[in-house]
Parts: sequence; structure tokens; C-alpha cells
Amino acid sequence: MASSPVYLDHAATTPVRDEVMAAMAPFFGPRFGNPSSVHRWGREARVALDEARERLAACLGANADEVCFTSGGTEGDNFAVLGVYRTLKAQGRTAAITTPIEHKAVLAAVHQVAHEGGEERLVRVTGDGLVDMGHFASLLDGRAAIASVMWVNNEVGVIQDVPALAAQTKAAGAVFHTDGVQAFGKVHIDARTQPFDLLTISGHKIGAPKGIGALYIRRDTPLEPLAHGGSQERGRRPGTENVAFAIGLATAAELAVAEHNAEQTRLLALRSFLENGLRERIPGAVIHGAGAPRAAHVVNVSIPGTNSESLLMALDLRGIACSAGSACQSGSVSASHVLTAMGVAPELANAALRLSLGCLSTTECVTRTVEVLATLAEKARDVKNAAVFETVEF
Repeated sequence: MASSPVYLDHAATTPVRDEVMAAMAPFFGPRFGNPSSVHRWGREARVALDEARERLAACLGANADEVCFTSGGTEGDNFAVLGVYRTLKAQGRTAAITTPIEHKAVLAAVHQVAHEGGEERLVRVTGDGLVDMGHFASLLDGRAAIASVMWVNNEVGVIQDVPALAAQTKAAGAVFHTDGVQAFGKVHIDARTQPFDLLTISGHKIGAPKGIGALYIRRDTPLEPLAHGGSQERGRRPGTENVAFAIGLATAAELAVAEHNAEQTRLLALRSFLENGLRERIPGAVIHGAGAPRAAHVVNVSIPGTNSESLLMALDLRGIACSAGSACQSGSVSASHVLTAMGVAPELANAALRLSLGCLSTTECVTRTVEVLATLAEKARDVKNAAVFETVEF
């Protein structure tokens, strides 16, 4: 009998929760109104949207007027970085600070700042993926407009000290943004006690649909809209609001907060079980970021003597889904920019897998994954020529 499929790619996306589907359903049918309309259908949609905003704000420790619904993490990151830069450049604050291990949404936005005449500043990170706090402080001069540091790294799961980084940034007169896409529901987030100015979240990482997210915007944060043409979202994001998905995001966020302690305890136990199994069964396996605080749901492991692309294909053939620490572009495999910035050797960076845990993860699926990876690693060790290995059929 064939084994059940194993999904270990929750950091990429998660299934929409049943509770979320049920909450959204009426807004695909009888409650379909445009929240900008003044008639009963519009008023009904407006009330539902406002309630969703209040519910999400409560999950963040925020005020409702500080929550702007977006299409997801990429839009939120771009809105934060470019919106602040374009507002503050007239004051001579033209530098955007970030790390080389950010999501490409932040890195590309910072590149755009440089393209528009500003300055891009990259903070060094340690071998475990933590920000070099001294170097970070040295970049916070009078020209700094915004610093953007991911709270939980999407590839290795390393947790940055966002409250400390935010406090340093604000003391220097700059704005602090954090990409919280992998952090929400996994670490404690509270805008009332933590001094970040901007925070990005994405619905499909926590059981809401793809295509919905939010940007937390602390009151009085200087932020120019990216788009124009409507008064929606307090003039910050024009366009008819996606009421159904906003309700879905609020519902998923409430569930994530309510279940946080129990779920993180469960995932931490599963992560330990997974990592111990990998170390015991696969000689030389390297867990990246193991010396730093990490979120419970991400394991990034390199298996010496293999390559990510071949492992991914072999795992997929066996019904196991995960991601790689390297990306295939135009037919060539390049090492993960995150692992490269952490100083990981190319042969290890090109042999990295990201195994991310979540609602579909069980002890049984972790056990099976370790067994399959151990078998694949053993076959790889029998292949002496790396070029030949790339053609081996697992």
C-alpha cells in the first residue's frame, strides 16, 4: 500500500482552515456588497470589513486605524520600504538599511530605493544568521530613513531581536519595519509593548487564502501610498476591498493567537524529533542556524555529498514535499542568498533543504521523511563523482 503524502512546506503556504472557509462563505454569496456603497448591501459589507479590521488589530495589540489590508507579504514589504523612503527623502533621509538574508520582497524594494537615488545599506550577519548589532548601530546615522529586518527568517527560522533593533532605530530618528510573515502566530507580537513602526503579515501562512495580508502602520508613521485613485484603507491603498478575504485573515489570525502556546509546544517537540533523527541517521548533516534562537516550524538542513535539486525530485517521487535552500534559475542552480550571507560553503548551500512544519505535520510523517532522507543520503555517499550524482535516479 502506498504511503500517504507528506507535506513539509508550511513556510511556503498552508491549507485554508475550515473555520476560515466558513467565515468567508457568506461574502461570496448573499453578502456580496461593495463596502464603499451607501445602500444596505454596501453598509453590511462595510460593517463586516470594519469588524475584521478591529479583530485583526486586537491580535496585533494595535488600533483598528493602524491596520491596512494588502494583497500579502510582498506588497506590504514594498509599501513599507518605498513608502517611508519617498516620504522622508525630502528631509535628507535617503538611506534604507536591511540585511542580506531578507526575503527578496524587501531586498528588491531596497534596490529600488538605490535606483531612485537613495542609498542601500546592508547589515552583516553572523554564521548563525543573527544581525551584527554593532554594525547595525553604525549604519543608523542622520541619513537613515528606514531599517527593515525580518523577524523570523523564512529559510532558516532564525529569530531576530526585533524589539531591540526597533528601539535602536527609533532612537536614531529612523523608521523600523519588520517582515513578520513567518513570525505571526509563531512568536509573541504586541504593538503596545514592542516599538516597531511597521509590520507585514500574510494570510496564506496561517490558514487564510492567498492574496490577503496586512501592513500594521503605527500612528504618525510617515508613509506615502504606492498607488493612487481611491480613498479606501484611509487613502493608503486605493481599490475595492476584498471583504471576504479580510474576514478570512481576521479569523485565521484569531485562531493562530488562541492556539499559539499549544501549537508552538507541539511543533518544537516535532522539530527536535526531526533534527535528532537527521543527525542520528545521516552522518555529517548540518542544521543551519542551530546556534541561534529559532522558530519551531523551520528546519534547514544540508546533507553533504548531495544537491538540493536532485533531493527535491527524489523526495517528490516518494510523496514528500519540501523546499530547497537553493533556487533554479534559467536551468542553473545557485546557492541560497541567505545561506551564502551566513558564510555557508557553496557545497553545503547547494545541498540544503528547508523542511517546514505546521498543521499537517505528525510524528509519523517526520519519521518517514527521516527514513527516506537517510536512504537517499546513503545512495549519494556511494556515488563518488558529483557530476554523476546529478544524473542518478533515486
